[in-house]
Amino acid sequence: MERTLKKIIAVDDVNFFLLSIKQKLQDHYKIYSAQSAENLFEILQIIKPDLILLDINMDGVDGFATIEKLKSDAQFVDIPVIFLTSRSAREDIFNAFSLGAVGFLTKPFSTEKLLINIEKQLDSELLEANKSVILAIDDCPSILKSINHALNKRYKVHTLLEPEKMEEILKTITPDLFLLDYKMPVLNGFELVPIIRSLPAHEATPIIFLTSEATVDNISAAIHYNCDFAVKPVNKVVLHKKIAKQLANFMMRQHMEEDLRSALCKN
Repeated sequence: MERTLKKIIAVDDVNFFLLSIKQKLQDHYKIYSAQSAENLFEILQIIKPDLILLDINMDGVDGFATIEKLKSDAQFVDIPVIFLTSRSAREDIFNAFSLGAVGFLTKPFSTEKLLINIEKQLDSELLEANKSVILAIDDCPSILKSINHALNKRYKVHTLLEPEKMEEILKTITPDLFLLDYKMPVLNGFELVPIIRSLPAHEATPIIFLTSEATVDNISAAIHYNCDFAVKPVNKVVLHKKIAKQLANFMMRQHMEEDLRSALCKN
């Protein structure tokens, strides 16, 4: 029986590069080529790919605007996007991940490196092993169910109904991000923050508050704790965007701290 190849759309306004990508990958995947963002969205009306390879510098709509449009549509928000670009500035890498990209390769790159990055996203075992871990705490089972449904394709989601048991679950998992309800019995979201921050592993871990009451006071409180917030009922697209941005910010801070430590060591 002939095996079914996973589908990839490569988007670049340079035809030679698209031909090169097809040559590198055609033995492993079914490759579709798009020479513009407009062409990409035409193809998306016909097929839903397993992954998109996207250039940044393109005539007309660039790669950043393209991924922003993709991640603003519930049909496409779950499709992993890897940037293939000649740009390598830290700001570009940060923008890519904050907009929801899962990978960033600078041209020129080897076929082996490209395949490794693609396989990491399309191999179910590798993907599961590399997923960021999210802990969602809410006293409403239906909210936790909707969060898990919205995020479990891209993240490893753990849910907790009883906030007082948070420290117990943190002995078994290390979240990369917390989603906290504002109002809960025993411990509310604001009371959980200092507990989280007191733990060495989570002094700077991103936190997003979930609330059904987006009042000025609630938003101000979230900002005071240096946290983001999302309004219930949870919107899948909005939540994906906020999580991607928070994880990218966290990654950028870690890189800056590493650079500072390296500079201090040299001095």
